[in-house]
Amino acid sequence: MSPDAASLPDDIAVLKAMLVAAGAELEQLRMQIARLRRMAFGRSSEKLTHQADQLELGLEEREAEAATAAMPVATWRRETAKPYRQPLPDHLPRTEVVHDAPCVCPDCGGAMRRMGEDVTEQLDYVPASFRVVRHVRPRLSCRSCERIVQAPLPSLPIERGRPGAGLLAHVLVSK
Repeated sequence: MSPDAASLPDDIAVLKAMLVAAGAELEQLRMQIARLRRMAFGRSSEKLTHQADQLELGLEEREAEAATAAMPVATWRRETAKPYRQPLPDHLPRTEVVHDAPCVCPDCGGAMRRMGEDVTEQLDYVPASFRVVRHVRPRLSCRSCERIVQAPLPSLPIERGRPGAGLLAHVLVSK
């Protein structure tokens, strides 16, 4: 229902305002038709209303975030914990193997003193039982030249892994 050319005003500003209003109304009607088509032929009308509710909630959350962002807040960041392995159970029997380093300094020939040790626990399987093998490697330091010496770790079936050769053999044979 467009107006006749005779009924239109002669003022250009009024004509522009009418054109803008008609364009806005046309866009609103197109959006309404698209929404109705989605409701009638879309996935599900219930899903659309649910999605609209979710969008409204998201808008409310963003408004709340914007309001809190305007206020200065003291921020702190929690240090991320490094992942670590759980210790092997205490009820398993433990066998301790000590790997000794030479008692004489390889550089100057001086006496070595004990200053600590590294312990590597390895889960092993003896038929019908599990056991933990503790590889103890004492760290020794020279009194005269301050050099630190430690016995090398024995070769493991899986580098930096806990299963021993007996456990791996049992798993392979069991499969």
